[in-house]
Amino acid sequence: MEAAIAEAMLADAQGDVPVGCVIVHEGNIIARAHNRREVDQDPTAHAEILALRRAASHLGAWRLGGCTVVVTLEPCTMCAGAIVLARPERLVFGATDPKTGACGSLYNVADDARLNHQPEIVFGILGDTCGTLLRAFFSRRRNKQGGHRKPSG
Repeated sequence: MEAAIAEAMLADAQGDVPVGCVIVHEGNIIARAHNRREVDQDPTAHAEILALRRAASHLGAWRLGGCTVVVTLEPCTMCAGAIVLARPERLVFGATDPKTGACGSLYNVADDARLNHQPEIVFGILGDTCGTLLRAFFSRRRNKQGGHRKPSG
């Protein structure tokens, strides 16, 4: 998780939501990534998606059997779906996400028995540290915007 947190801090330094992800295979990190939505102007440039692509490239296979995906924040529906499709053995995440989490908080995509794969899920690993990074990022963002939200609609 510490390597994923280091990735999250890189995202923060680039002005993106501080989420980091590493993928481990046979005890070695084979892929690492952080959110790059702002840098790349790509709505799919989440840390998990980027790390899954790099891990598949490293292994030369899209199936990530025997791998562990480690991410600082509970994956969203897009990322949880991609994780299920990549078929890693385990998903480990730090902070839960009650607003968009799709691995137990709001939805439970990664553990849905109707799908073809359910990775083992472990959560809360360094969750306080991961959550603190996220809260600090959004606090700075709110302060920069004067505490006002954009009007909806």
